[in-house]
Amino acid sequence: MSKGFSSEPQRGIVLAACCAAVFWPGAFIFGLPGVLGQHWQLTFSVGKAAVGQSIVFILAGAGTFMYIVGRWQAVIGPSRMAAFGTILCGGSVLFLGHVSSMHGVYVWAFLVGASSAFLYIPGLTVVQAWFPRSRGLASGVVNMSFGLSAAIMSPVFTHLLVRFNYAILTLICGLLALSIGVLNFRLVRFPGHVTIPDPAPQNQAAESAPLLGLTRSLRTRPFWLLWLTYATAGAAGVAVLALATEFGCARGLSIQTAVLVLTAFNLTNGVGRLISGFLSDRIGRNATMTLAFLAAGTAELMFAHTNSLAIWLVLSAVVGFAFGTLFAVSAALTVDCFGIRNFGAVFGLIFTAYAFVAGPLGPWLSGLLLDRTGGNFALVFGYLGLCYFAAAVLVWFVRPPAGSGRPE
Repeated sequence: MSKGFSSEPQRGIVLAACCAAVFWPGAFIFGLPGVLGQHWQLTFSVGKAAVGQSIVFILAGAGTFMYIVGRWQAVIGPSRMAAFGTILCGGSVLFLGHVSSMHGVYVWAFLVGASSAFLYIPGLTVVQAWFPRSRGLASGVVNMSFGLSAAIMSPVFTHLLVRFNYAILTLICGLLALSIGVLNFRLVRFPGHVTIPDPAPQNQAAESAPLLGLTRSLRTRPFWLLWLTYATAGAAGVAVLALATEFGCARGLSIQTAVLVLTAFNLTNGVGRLISGFLSDRIGRNATMTLAFLAAGTAELMFAHTNSLAIWLVLSAVVGFAFGTLFAVSAALTVDCFGIRNFGAVFGLIFTAYAFVAGPLGPWLSGLLLDRTGGNFALVFGYLGLCYFAAAVLVWFVRPPAGSGRPE
């Protein structure tokens, strides 16, 4: 197969189907808590902390099922996984329209997080099988659809909420996700009749040597380097989602202006996934991630030592780019190291570092430090910058394990 997307029209259709599959969970996960947060506070008489807790349940749902989906996918195929994820995604939003407390919101959060695993893992695996020579670019396109979806849909969610009401918003969005997913899921499939094809070998040694099994993969150094990369870079990136607007307000900006710092992060988090995926096919996965993390670490260190909105927007965009790079390029790097057959299960286990460790290391510890130091952002951003520097070192040394049949 050639490097481009145009050699086979069917490949473009499959790529579009995988992008559509991850669009709705991305829109709901990154869009609905922000749009509906104030409504939940007023309706259920809770504070901001209770609303923020929904993010923890989203990550828990995704982290719990990432590995499971990777294993099930090898048995029943990506199309069935996508079908179940569609039902879970759209159905959870329909359920959200009838909850009567924040406990119901937390149930929705866990379910929609789980649905992202059932759609994200098959989507990434399938496009990398269809584009073995451009895996970074292909996974970057899918990741961009996932990351940018909330930026596209959040204004739509807000309009539906203001123009109609909460019940109509959840009804329309839930039915849309179900309808599009039902029409789309059969296209999320591997090429030919092979269950899970492996990328074409790049040399004779790779062709003749056996691939590592899952158990052996988990005992290798690259697996744990990637796991630690997700914990450190994930913590440093996701913390900015929670801190960006608060930092702007603490520096005297209005809430309408401070939110621009978060917007800059979200834009490059989405678009940057395509750019970094493309770059990783040209200059290498390790180099792309290392350079992005070094730039983000430097940006984090500079945040609290500048007093210009324009500079804050640039710095936030750099961090957002690195955050998107983590997800876009690490998927292809995982395939490079462990193969497409093991991708779902191995990547699912690597993702647990983000789901269960990055949250406490990033947003929670950052909030604790701010509370204990009276709002010392210099200390917090310095800590987060060091996390990105650590991730840069860790990912630089990720190489295919010995005995994997893949070139070093």
